[in-house]
Amino acid sequence: MNDTAIEGMVSLQGGVFTMGSDRFYLEEAPARRVRVSPFLIDATPVTNAAFARFVAETGYRTLAEVAPDPADYQGMDPALAVPGSVVFTMTDRPVDTRDPSQWWRWVPGADWRHPTGPDSSITAIMDHPVVQVAWQDAAAYAAWAGKQLPTEAEHEFATRGGLEGRDYAWGDELCPDGRRMANTWHGLFPFANQAPDGWTRTSPVRAYPANPFGVYDLIGNVWEWCEDWWSLPAHTKKRNSACCVVDNPRGGLRAKSVDPAMPAIKIPRKVLKGGSHLCAPSYCQRYRPAARHPQAIDSATSNVGFRCVKR
Repeated sequence: MNDTAIEGMVSLQGGVFTMGSDRFYLEEAPARRVRVSPFLIDATPVTNAAFARFVAETGYRTLAEVAPDPADYQGMDPALAVPGSVVFTMTDRPVDTRDPSQWWRWVPGADWRHPTGPDSSITAIMDHPVVQVAWQDAAAYAAWAGKQLPTEAEHEFATRGGLEGRDYAWGDELCPDGRRMANTWHGLFPFANQAPDGWTRTSPVRAYPANPFGVYDLIGNVWEWCEDWWSLPAHTKKRNSACCVVDNPRGGLRAKSVDPAMPAIKIPRKVLKGGSHLCAPSYCQRYRPAARHPQAIDSATSNVGFRCVKR
């Protein structure tokens, strides 16, 4: 790749900040002091246009474009062993939000070029974040670009924008003075999205204000892959002590990142950060810097993308 490493990136000096939260979900706690070293971060998520350049130069095929091997998934119906991915489908009525299968649907032919299925296209949304990319796809792009995926700590540091201890990336109100600061779900999930800004799925990068560091879309629009294996934060009574600041944490271990609820399918999971356009006050309030989510590395969906860093 001939582009310079800093083109389209923002330079961050690093420093000490409070990572996590004691106010929302258990997996975010405890709030703890962390230090990150200086790094560069993409000003926006990787767009469809940028990912298309990568594919054009390398001939890369994403995981969703390759049929899965039933041997890797115990009990899988061989008829489902075709290229495809998972797509959000709005329901037509209120449903039990404890059951994500109500709105997630496996769609043959869904991939990054066809984010909601074979009849969809990215032609009119080249400036939107690329979706339907698994972790290996994001890592392959990063390597091609001469970059890396961010650690969870780097992503959260960038997202906070220097606003220490605030609930949201812009302060303590979700919509200050009624202003929408990110592409999130507006209405009752998953059947009534009022979409006041006109976007029911992804939105163009830079459609919402940059944070104080000058970085866009770190909250909402799409979840973003991180480098770290999923783990729960270590609890310590001395987490607020200066002597216990953790330098450049790198998450857990691959072997321990698997879903304990699925012991027969030992697929490791990475951390996602930032929330997406599906996060709503009535469900998944993860449009916050501290929010985090485990995602199996073989999973690509219509609300997950990524951005890169350079250390």
